[in-house]
Amino acid sequence: MTSPIGANHGISPLAIEFALTAIMVLTVLGWPQLGFSFFSRVEGLFMPIARRRGLAVVSVGIGSLLLRLAILPFFPIPLPFSPDDFSNLLAADTFAHGRLTNPTPPMWTHLESIHISMQPTYMSMYFPGLGLILAAGKVLLGNPWYGVLIASALMCASICWMLQAWLPPTWALLGGILAVLRLGLFSYWVNSYTSAGLMAALGGALVLGALPRLIKTASIRNGLVMAAGAALLLLTRPYEGLLLCLPVSIALFRWAFFHKDRPTKRVLIRHAAFPLALIVAAIAWLGYYDFRAFGNPLTLPYTVNRAAYSMAPYFVWQSARPEPYYRHPVMREFYYRNELNVFLANHKLARLVPNILTKLLIATLFFAGLALLPPLIMSRRVLLDSRIRFLVLCVLVLTAGMLIEIYMIPHYLAPFTAAIYAIGLQAMRHLRLWKPDNKPVGLALVRLMVGICLVMSVLRVLSVPLHLTVHPSPAAQWALMWYGPDHFGTERALTETRLEQLPGKQLAIVRYSSQHDPYNEWVYNAAEIKDSKVIWAREMDAANNRELIDYYKDRAAWLVQPDSQPAMVTQYPAAPIAGARR
Repeated sequence: MTSPIGANHGISPLAIEFALTAIMVLTVLGWPQLGFSFFSRVEGLFMPIARRRGLAVVSVGIGSLLLRLAILPFFPIPLPFSPDDFSNLLAADTFAHGRLTNPTPPMWTHLESIHISMQPTYMSMYFPGLGLILAAGKVLLGNPWYGVLIASALMCASICWMLQAWLPPTWALLGGILAVLRLGLFSYWVNSYTSAGLMAALGGALVLGALPRLIKTASIRNGLVMAAGAALLLLTRPYEGLLLCLPVSIALFRWAFFHKDRPTKRVLIRHAAFPLALIVAAIAWLGYYDFRAFGNPLTLPYTVNRAAYSMAPYFVWQSARPEPYYRHPVMREFYYRNELNVFLANHKLARLVPNILTKLLIATLFFAGLALLPPLIMSRRVLLDSRIRFLVLCVLVLTAGMLIEIYMIPHYLAPFTAAIYAIGLQAMRHLRLWKPDNKPVGLALVRLMVGICLVMSVLRVLSVPLHLTVHPSPAAQWALMWYGPDHFGTERALTETRLEQLPGKQLAIVRYSSQHDPYNEWVYNAAEIKDSKVIWAREMDAANNRELIDYYKDRAAWLVQPDSQPAMVTQYPAAPIAGARR
């Protein structure tokens, strides 16, 4: 098991948030005017920024960027630790080398790993959007994480921009600030290489922000913004992106052909040409990528890898596939434990309601936590609110789409992030006006909710010295929480660094114990395997191991045992050590 830096055993942030929320509710019921003048002054400071819409958007984006950089001493640049991390980083390394994929490497049966395809080519199984952003960070700024950081800032800024089209400017700015606090600083979206959620949320915000602007002005610029958002959804989360684009397309169709202020056919054709061309170009590029990586322009990412390794399908009407041939027990364990068992447990009518409630809980904990739950008492008013009726419809389409999926991780919902925030903010607006017994209870609740989010952010930064409990293992459900993961992956990174410091090239042959957690995978390699300082390989039977060592006879062979405490690295039996070889 990877030993994270800062794994603590005290009270959890979720427990603190629950306590603060409970105290908040009790306080406002007894003293609703507590801190009234202080909060009024604070709100007054942000009013001038909110009224200048461009400045508000830029401020949110730059603020997100600078705040995340400021807390680097507490939250270092994340290390890869999950199968998704390494898979996306393989894509980034491939793109950074100017290629769309890599040839199947020699001895690939020792090198195959989770969420990575080895045939027909050696490449990540995922859609290429996140890999492209990571590659840009690596090429332009020297580290792929900086691509994540910039994407995070753009996401927060785009959410603010989208909200300006649906809500008053002060509430749009508040939404951008909450996006920074809840998504842009601590969530796994920005603190791992796992999720294309940032890019999908950015794409969804561009689509939904452009829609009312396009209907109002019919400008080419807004059409291009919407098309760019749709292209991002295509390259990151196409299924959920389609769920978003479906109601948007219907709304555009109604406007273009049935609205009383619809544009003329000439204007419509002229203004739609370039946006449609951009979408077609994105589809064509993805088809070419699929052809190069998977052998067919119609073979989408996921398809080849899932057929080769997975038994569990994604949708409720599908049946489990026959067990494929696994060359490595740990990979079989991964696909059984992490996928098939979950599929079998949820592929039952009796599990329908518990599964729905679980998905709702996951979404709630990630996007709202506990501090932002009080506006739910305004749900009825929100559902009847004409201002955001279309966004509610969009979320209902998302809900239907999620009901037919077996699994649900927060980044599956990413295209709808801006819509979720808009609905939540509108509920806060209704709550702000709530005055039971003519007391400003709702106003106090809204102000203190935002205050709790700020307090929780400070506590999360100081979680190590305060001994707060953040889930200590990569397999824990940290992805469900807004406060995200700890600093995982340190032991593998340390082992790789020690091997890289040895003279010459190294071959790390990994041997797991029978109790190994398959989520804690160590066998991952770069795009240029033959040129890597360290090649990671799986131990197989004696004959295959001998063939592997003989093939890489120019490398010192080491036995790596991750499940020892600490991880153990020794000369591989019957293999010369690096010093003797050279």
